[in-house]
Amino acid sequence: MDLSEIRTKIDAVDDQLLQLFLERMALAEEVAAYKNEHHLPILNKQREREVLAKVTEKAGDKERYAYHLYSTLFELARSRQAELISAPTRVAAQVKASLAAGSDIFPQTGLVACQGVEGANSQVACDRLLPRGNIVFVKTFDAVVSAVESGLCKFGVLPIENSSNGSVRAVYELLQDHKLSIVRSTRLCIRHELLSLPGVKMEDITEIYSHQQAIGQCSKFLNSLNGVHVIPCDNTAMAAKMVADAGNRHAAAISSHPCAALYGLECINDSIQDSDNNYTRFICVSKDPVIYSGANRISLIVSTDNKPGALYEILSKLAALGINMTKLESCPVTGRNFEFIFFLEIEASVQEPSVMAMLQELERNCSGFQYLGAYAEI
Repeated sequence: MDLSEIRTKIDAVDDQLLQLFLERMALAEEVAAYKNEHHLPILNKQREREVLAKVTEKAGDKERYAYHLYSTLFELARSRQAELISAPTRVAAQVKASLAAGSDIFPQTGLVACQGVEGANSQVACDRLLPRGNIVFVKTFDAVVSAVESGLCKFGVLPIENSSNGSVRAVYELLQDHKLSIVRSTRLCIRHELLSLPGVKMEDITEIYSHQQAIGQCSKFLNSLNGVHVIPCDNTAMAAKMVADAGNRHAAAISSHPCAALYGLECINDSIQDSDNNYTRFICVSKDPVIYSGANRISLIVSTDNKPGALYEILSKLAALGINMTKLESCPVTGRNFEFIFFLEIEASVQEPSVMAMLQELERNCSGFQYLGAYAEI
């Protein structure tokens, strides 16, 4: 047979496959109706194992391909069943309330808590997220959370990850421990400079101040120095302010170019970061869950039983629906050996029925599930 004849036969098989697939999905809907009536769970792992064993036995040398085909069919069938199951879930109620509280336009004003001082990268992120917002500066990430939880501020802005130095784990832990909702995010291109008092030369420097993340993002430069003490502090802008206020001509700060003008410092070296492709992502959080127009990202914290394939069961649900995952990070559970929670971020809209069904299925089947919010990134 030539190629055109083979393709004609493939087209005919595809037509049969489609009809059989639609029949199978219709039967899955009947199963959903039965499970709904009898209050049965969607997942029946024993039944799936039995089918997979039978299929792989019959598939011969194509058993691995048959296994993946049927695993995907199971995911699609479960996703459809989840759309039809009427059992209430917490995430469904949260999303419904969030959509009702939202609006077409994200607020441009309001009190917003920000860690640091004037000139901090968090302050730049605040100005981008809420252009006419009234910033309340606080000393720590915990204080940002407290300001939002207490109602002192409507919003809080926190750095969550950096392209060079990874996640800001302290912020993830705060999200895990406090009931805050992510309502917006943005990312800034970060450029670090070594700043000092006017007239100070590099050979005069014996101590350098900066935030731990900035120190990590400039590690190659700092490791090349001899006899210089690197001292972490709360914020890059705070580091610049400390150097300026102290008047110490042996001190320098890793900070931003705007902070040089803001605090009367000079740049000794403007090429100190490990990578020019250095971005920090910031989130805007609120006390109450709200979804604004254009929300196309969802953040979650999930935990699974400590068993083989547990994480795959989560990821396969995303793959079956064609959902792109933009972040997956594990974090050990304190006090428990080899148990982890996962910070998960996906590109999807909660207004898609299949996505909402998938979230409900995760809540039902995961040992731990926390919905952090649906939002847009600017």
